[in-house]
Amino acid sequence: MSDIRFDNRVAIVTGAGGGLGREHALELARRSAKVVVNDLGGSMDGSGGNSEAAEKVVAEIKAMGGEAIANGSSVTDDKGVQKMIDDTMEAFGRIDIIIANAGILRDKSFSKMTNEDINLVIDVHLLGSFKPIHAAWNIMKDQNYGRIVVTTSSTGLYGNFGQANYGAGKLGVVGMMNTLKIEGAKNNIKINTVCPIAATRMTEGLMPQQMLDNLKPEYVTPGVINLVKEDAPTGMILSAGAGAFSMAQIVETNGAFVGQGDALTAEAVADKWEQITDTSVQTAFDSGAGHGGNIFARLQEAAAKS
Repeated sequence: MSDIRFDNRVAIVTGAGGGLGREHALELARRSAKVVVNDLGGSMDGSGGNSEAAEKVVAEIKAMGGEAIANGSSVTDDKGVQKMIDDTMEAFGRIDIIIANAGILRDKSFSKMTNEDINLVIDVHLLGSFKPIHAAWNIMKDQNYGRIVVTTSSTGLYGNFGQANYGAGKLGVVGMMNTLKIEGAKNNIKINTVCPIAATRMTEGLMPQQMLDNLKPEYVTPGVINLVKEDAPTGMILSAGAGAFSMAQIVETNGAFVGQGDALTAEAVADKWEQITDTSVQTAFDSGAGHGGNIFARLQEAAAKS
């Protein structure tokens, strides 16, 4: 198998001052990408900020003979995001890869969560992915090339106590991916999602040390590299942690046609519940049209029997 290389490719990694983002940035640089290391340098709850962390990663990349610049913009700030794009184009002339990794936590049970807790977390995770990608989208279209990774979480896919704000933002990026994989296809823009489990400052207080020892951030990055390479897939959710990888999907059962008009009642739906929820046949659709097609297929089956 040939080596995965990024010669003459330019990558932006957000939240790259530490943890997962740092590992993504360093590995891209090792494989010859030019890297823009973005990090606001704030605390885990999103407060404060400076560019020191980003500058340190840039220094590491330069020490290994790579090319990199630091950017301290907030991914939620429109002017800051545009500056990140402008700085990248001025330094390197193109944008091939975006890894949207920046994140914060404001964990609280839903009853105790404030509007600020909700807005800030969703701003960073959802809009903080949306805005850099949107700002670079036409550049990638003009190049007929782009590789994008957004970062979800098991909280977004499956839920976790005290993280309603975080989960909402993290599942939101999957919804964004599902549309951008369609819109980007004609211009060779591919977008995927990584669902990492790693020992970072966002998880260090949530797991025992023995488990954290197996969850080094660098054990996630090889999967991410495969999501941004030349022959990457598109529209995939890759779960990654401890050196293990799997694919997550949103699936739908075949379901059942219940009836229309007077025959369609809540009780009639209840009578068909076992068939509606039968998981023996499930499908992962490529687009919303597949979902609609599944519904109409049940209607056609019912019509053929009548």
